[in-house]
Amino acid sequence: MTTLLQRAPQDWRDIGGLDTAEEIVHQPAVWRELAASLAAEQARVAAFLGGCLGDPRQRVILTGAGSSAYAGEIIADELNAAWPAQVRAVATTSLLTHPELYLEADAPTLLVSFARSGNSPESTAAVSLLRDLVPGARFLNITCNADGQLAQQGASDAAVCNLLMPAASCDRGFAMTSSFTCMLLAALCMLGREPQLERLAQLAALGEQALREWAAPLATLGAQPVSRVVYLGSGPLEALAKEAALKILELTGGRVLAVANSPLGFRHGPKAMLDAETLVLMFRSSKPLARQYEQDLLQELQREKVAGRCLTVGCGAHIGIDAPAWPDAWLAPLWLLMAQQYALHQSALLQLRPDNPFTGGTVNRVVQGVTIYRHDQF
Repeated sequence: MTTLLQRAPQDWRDIGGLDTAEEIVHQPAVWRELAASLAAEQARVAAFLGGCLGDPRQRVILTGAGSSAYAGEIIADELNAAWPAQVRAVATTSLLTHPELYLEADAPTLLVSFARSGNSPESTAAVSLLRDLVPGARFLNITCNADGQLAQQGASDAAVCNLLMPAASCDRGFAMTSSFTCMLLAALCMLGREPQLERLAQLAALGEQALREWAAPLATLGAQPVSRVVYLGSGPLEALAKEAALKILELTGGRVLAVANSPLGFRHGPKAMLDAETLVLMFRSSKPLARQYEQDLLQELQREKVAGRCLTVGCGAHIGIDAPAWPDAWLAPLWLLMAQQYALHQSALLQLRPDNPFTGGTVNRVVQGVTIYRHDQF
């Protein structure tokens, strides 16, 4: 019998989770496809960018909403450290409400939008906002949907570059999985100092190994009821912790509460939430200094026995795999494979339909109910 994350495909279909399960598992294959497509697009994107990243006056804003915003947060500091340009992550949900804090009319600006569907109202509104407030702004759209509004509205505009992800990355399931990792990796490759496309092949092989080795223990872990989950991560992995926590909230329909923090920040109040029904999952950094701070908190939690269970994810961790000493932003998609599977199993445990946990429509795959207001009306 063929198994898919420790269940037969028909079993996933029966409980409404086959799309999500398949989209988690096919990520290494999609990363390989992404490497090929980026190699073909490299010259075009480089020509569009020109020398802007080498200009200290250049502002690069990585934007999106929800998971797409977290993709920008994971890679922003890595890119900012690599270039003279000023690179920062600002969610569309912040740009639209407080544009005066993030935009300057006379500053050369590149808006990098992450969008699975490209149909979220905030995505298109953020582009319109910059067109109004920042003359000469340019736009790099990293999206999974060629037919989405974001890609279509700039298709014939010289100030716009659409970078399309492999078609298989446009997840059918409610939660972003392969779309998230593809967009993140595409940005690292195309905006980094070196394209490093060869890393995608290595990452794909590691992902396949992780999926094989983690499937059984994660199915066991996911079959244990919890009321709260805490994800912790340092540096770029703090944003990964936010994405991991969001996966739990989404796929369990909010019935399992989840929070994210840094190991050092967790002591400053949030630690009060720990109880016997709380699972703590810490993403281990590849940086020795960060790992020492993480280790101190782990020992503290083990000594105090306040949480129900405390596990680590990453190199040399409880849920781990041997990986190169790459920057944390590059390893984030690998560790996310763990969090995606865990959230899927928790959803199944609660007898929800993982491909659409919100059958009542209170939360939607593409956000609804957003009214966009013109900035010059207020």
